Amino acid sequence: MKTMITIKTLLAACALACGFAHAQKYPDKSITLIVPFAAGGPTDVVARMMSIPMGQSLGQPVVVENVNGAGGTIGATKVARAAPNGYTIFLHHMGMSTAPALYNKLSFDPLTDFEYIGQVVDVPMTLVARKDIPANNLQELIAYIKANENKVSLADAGLGAVSNLCGLMFKSAIGVNINTIPYKGTGPAMNDLLGGQVDILCDQTTQTVPMIKDGRVKVFGVTTLKRLAALPNVPTLDEQGLKGFEVKVWHGMYAPKGTPAPVLKKINTAMRFAMADPMIKQRLTELSSDIPSSDKMTADGLKDHLKLEINKWGPIIRKAGVSAD
Repeated sequence: MKTMITIKTLLAACALACGFAHAQKYPDKSITLIVPFAAGGPTDVVARMMSIPMGQSLGQPVVVENVNGAGGTIGATKVARAAPNGYTIFLHHMGMSTAPALYNKLSFDPLTDFEYIGQVVDVPMTLVARKDIPANNLQELIAYIKANENKVSLADAGLGAVSNLCGLMFKSAIGVNINTIPYKGTGPAMNDLLGGQVDILCDQTTQTVPMIKDGRVKVFGVTTLKRLAALPNVPTLDEQGLKGFEVKVWHGMYAPKGTPAPVLKKINTAMRFAMADPMIKQRLTELSSDIPSSDKMTADGLKDHLKLEINKWGPIIRKAGVSAD
């Protein structure tokens, strides 16, 4: 018995020592930050804002790689299977919490297959439409949709994406089953909205605020319960009659399971350094996005929030009878 305890103690000490040794030279090459959505989409915007100051903190470039498809699960699977050495990290939004209910054959477990680095940014959403749609407020938009139910199209980033969940809530709230057009990310979906190929899109403020201000799209409401500082004249969907309509997109940073704790600490420090960058803070404020409190920018803060969100969205998705398999 004593021998077994001694062996286990030695192995644990060796693992700890190896972890510290790895951390001392980490990083000695570029780090890949995987975004599970298309380039140009809102999560990609956040990642690219963060990548430069994170690279400055770590002393090596942080390179964004877009691995999009299947509501973010392709990128998540790639990270779960990556070497746990700190050279592959992952930025995902609340889709990590909805995937377990959407996929019966999910190839990863959000609660066991990753190390948690911390929450990054909370982003509101907006309901927007092509700029020439013949409606000027939410009630007119709803009337237009009901009069053209078989013609109106609602774009999203695919089943399980936040834009898809927001769209499902909107369709349920107005009682109309709008034709949904899935894309490989809201970046390409927005491109088609700008081109008039689709009619409506529910998307994050990191992508929509500049386009709303430039008049390239029409906005019909925000998905928070309070108006946004960046769009003070845009009413909430809640105040326009869709009571309780609230979708706010949180983002978290992860690494493969088994990544050494000292390495995770360095990445967390770099993440915090990026979130404290004055230019990023100003940019996020302009886009009505919030940086989480310090206690949420931790491994425990992210994991606890993920558990809460899994418990929140699971019953909603199952009740809707939606499945991505």
